Amino acid sequence: MIRKSAHRSKHQFDHQRILVAQEAARIIHETGLTDFKAAKSKAAENLGLINQGALPSNYEIASAVEEHGRIFFAEDQDWRLNLQRETALYVMHNLCSFKPRLVGSVLSGQVSEHSPIELHLYSDTSENVGMWLDAHGVIYQTKSRRHTIQKGRTEMFPVYQFSEEDCLVHTTVFPERRPHAPICPVNGKPMQRAGIRDLEQLLEQPKLAQLAR
Repeated sequence: MIRKSAHRSKHQFDHQRILVAQEAARIIHETGLTDFKAAKSKAAENLGLINQGALPSNYEIASAVEEHGRIFFAEDQDWRLNLQRETALYVMHNLCSFKPRLVGSVLSGQVSEHSPIELHLYSDTSENVGMWLDAHGVIYQTKSRRHTIQKGRTEMFPVYQFSEEDCLVHTTVFPERRPHAPICPVNGKPMQRAGIRDLEQLLEQPKLAQLAR
């Protein structure tokens, strides 16, 4: 009896994790929320599952977001992703003096209607980015974002947020003396990043595939 009860309990918790992950994915796609912790807390609240078992991991949330997009937004997904990557490349060329790197959903391909273009810039004086934006007439907002630099250690970094071609752009500024990628909150590994040349090659792949048909 104990084994059967334990099996039912594990099955119930696994089912709840799937439900919460799916609801969190819906929230992320519909609202543009980027904080996975907040998304799964809201999802658990919506489902009445707070304090009734373990919540899904960030990796499970990311997988659910990708699946949700594939199911409900398949027709627009490729178009949207290409637009955001083209826009990211344009912005990166303009900000090339800050050694830009593309990160996040636009790089991974797991985009939603509200996914921002996320860039990492490098400057020992973060105000230099604001001065560049001012000089080029870019209207922006400033905030800060916490990143994990290494396990158990987090720091706050300045963020400049603006729009380009109807795409929201988030640029986080890191010191030049710290070139290593911060830790990804999804898999606990260094964030995947792409420079200008990397992104150009990524954009060439669909074109080459069409020519090969």
